[in-house]
Amino acid sequence: MAKLNIGLIGVGRLGRVYARDLSSRIACTRLTAIADTDKKALEGVRDEFDVPSAYLDPADLFRDPSVDAVVIVTPTSTHREVAIAAAATGKPIFCEKPPSISLDDALAMRESVGQSGVFFQLGFMRRFDRGYAAAKARVDDGAIGDAVVFKSTSRDPYPPSLSYADPRSSGGLIIDMGIHDFDLARWYMGEVARVQAIGGVLAYPDFATIGDIDNAVVSLVFASGRLGVVDLTRNGIYGYDISTELLGTQGTLRIGYLRETPLMVMTRDRVAHDTVPYFMERFRDAYTVQLENFARNVLDDREPPVTIEDGIQALRIAVAATRARETGHSVEMASVPGANAGVGEVRA
Repeated sequence: MAKLNIGLIGVGRLGRVYARDLSSRIACTRLTAIADTDKKALEGVRDEFDVPSAYLDPADLFRDPSVDAVVIVTPTSTHREVAIAAAATGKPIFCEKPPSISLDDALAMRESVGQSGVFFQLGFMRRFDRGYAAAKARVDDGAIGDAVVFKSTSRDPYPPSLSYADPRSSGGLIIDMGIHDFDLARWYMGEVARVQAIGGVLAYPDFATIGDIDNAVVSLVFASGRLGVVDLTRNGIYGYDISTELLGTQGTLRIGYLRETPLMVMTRDRVAHDTVPYFMERFRDAYTVQLENFARNVLDDREPPVTIEDGIQALRIAVAATRARETGHSVEMASVPGANAGVGEVRA
């Protein structure tokens, strides 16, 4: 079987998972090089997964002749710099979501990718989850008639550190957590025309010190007139709860699960089960399938199913929702920079 030699940039929490998948769980990939500014983390991943080359500077990885394609899993604030440098090499790129927390940076990435003509796939792993993918097929097949209401919930079991949550690095709750839900909204329902949002610091007072919130509810009106709502929270203390519902004219689809282990304990006065711990467990397989899809797309000369444009449009919705929450006013998507005249068909 042909193998794609991968250079992985970023070996933090998620990068380590990607290193495992690329080196041992995907038959058509070979992890030949890694790069990270954290020397200790770099050496740990190199030794654990027997990676031939490890670099402190991504530029050295780009120059490595053994690298056929690049996977970027660095902090979001660095995506612009790393992705533009990678595009200049002409090597195919996979980049974790979102493209950036800044629309200006994301648009610069789009320009660089467009000018270079390089293959670029963005990482929205929920599209590769079995449940979400099956729901997309059922929607497209007309199983529930016309989908008219989109409802999505993202609840973290505990809050991140304040340094991570700081909007200057994360973009804030709505961008950091909501970006997946907004991508799904477009994937299932089409383009968004108008956004409203409310939110506040309701569970963790310390979030006010960094200018962020811990809960938000975002309402969407799609260009078709259909409706959507997304709720986001940092205090889903019972477990990692990710779910989506699509209400149609002839039925409804519900996606997601809360019980991690297929076991229920039933006693005289109690019926109980465990819950999903966090995103690593919930989307373990989706991350692997996503990377395998990227490699096969490059090897078989197929178009990327998730593009830089998808990332920009999801980010535009998140920016509009953040603005709506801050101002208390509805925000028209037409007022948010970054619209592409050709947007309208969302890739499956």
